[in-house]
Amino acid sequence: MKSSGMLELGKYSLGVGDRFAHQANAQLEACRLAERRGVTVIPVWNKSNREHNIVGSEPESVREAADRAVRDLNWRHPYHVDADHVGLGTVDRFLESSDFFTLDVASAIGRPSDAVEVFVSRHPELVRRGPFFDTRDAIAQIASRYLYAVEEAGRIYRHVAERREGRPFITEISMDETESPQTPLELLVILAAIADEGIPIQTIAPKFTGRFNKGVDYVGDVEVFEKEFSGDLAVIAHAVAEYGLPGNLKLSVHSGSDKFSIYGAIRKNVRKWNTGVHVKTAGTTWLEELIGLAEAGGEGLGMAKEVYAEAYSHRVELAEPYASVIGIHEQHLPKPSEVLGWSTDQYTSALRHDPCNPDFNPDLRQLLHVGYKIAAAMGGRYVRIIEQCEPTISRNVTRNLFERHLCPLFLES
Repeated sequence: MKSSGMLELGKYSLGVGDRFAHQANAQLEACRLAERRGVTVIPVWNKSNREHNIVGSEPESVREAADRAVRDLNWRHPYHVDADHVGLGTVDRFLESSDFFTLDVASAIGRPSDAVEVFVSRHPELVRRGPFFDTRDAIAQIASRYLYAVEEAGRIYRHVAERREGRPFITEISMDETESPQTPLELLVILAAIADEGIPIQTIAPKFTGRFNKGVDYVGDVEVFEKEFSGDLAVIAHAVAEYGLPGNLKLSVHSGSDKFSIYGAIRKNVRKWNTGVHVKTAGTTWLEELIGLAEAGGEGLGMAKEVYAEAYSHRVELAEPYASVIGIHEQHLPKPSEVLGWSTDQYTSALRHDPCNPDFNPDLRQLLHVGYKIAAAMGGRYVRIIEQCEPTISRNVTRNLFERHLCPLFLES
């Protein structure tokens, strides 16, 4: 399956977020470093409708920053701009500036579809004995849970395709922001339904076992994750052959930033199956921006402390929209009066994701991860200081993405 309106996403790709649209060059530099080591990783700048609303930006700003970085650094490979987690009610503002659309249909999971019996009758292969099968009743039960969500993805996809009038784009479907993980068999049923809808999907983001909390490591059994991830890769290979889905279809790991403990499993199985992967690392750049501010000292350190103090004061409302993807233990959060007296080393040690550092505080890190709304409310005052502290910020952004993400995912043996 290949639509005439389909761009082709490279084998390895990295979703990079940039809350305040100042770190695109630093992010792209990490991809350039990987290229020099012999691996091409395609950057995909992503920013959700919610983030735009909080920051007060428009999707065009993401495109402008990406284009400028590509020109400045003479990047000769593809790059993309992702309309992240969009639905029918939010996608239109992204149509002109994005060429990658993450269709978020998690909220439609479980809603009833009238086409379950038709789907099961159309797919007798799902109830035959083979590598992926179950009883007719079991397949019908899976379809009754996911079919409406796939139908909704079809409606969003066709809406985008019609309004882009032949301009090509990449389609991802996201089902990760839900409570229950999808089994490999459930993923196969979902992919069969996606093929029926005629969606030329290139990446899919399922819900994996374990917690993918924002900005901190994976919480769960790594062996269970690896078994599930490998099973999903087997399902994708089977679905591409069985249903004619695009040959470059790959898994997408959302909230993938800083999931250091599973990077080895991802790397090993991607190589085993000779497939690609898309990993989204949206929030880690914002945290490296804060680290860079603190390292700059003076006004930069003062701003980093102020952001924490305000985030602490508003911690309940900041955390509420992210309840399913953060796990903050409030008793472990330092009081703002304590942070006010911190040195640069104390602040960066608490925030930088280094589990070997006894001063690392994952609860503080998660709070600051969702605290970008505080910096957004500061407007030009915050932007002025990050521009002043650009050298220390960019160094941290590039080093973090290259050494702690790209290397363990794609470069290490």
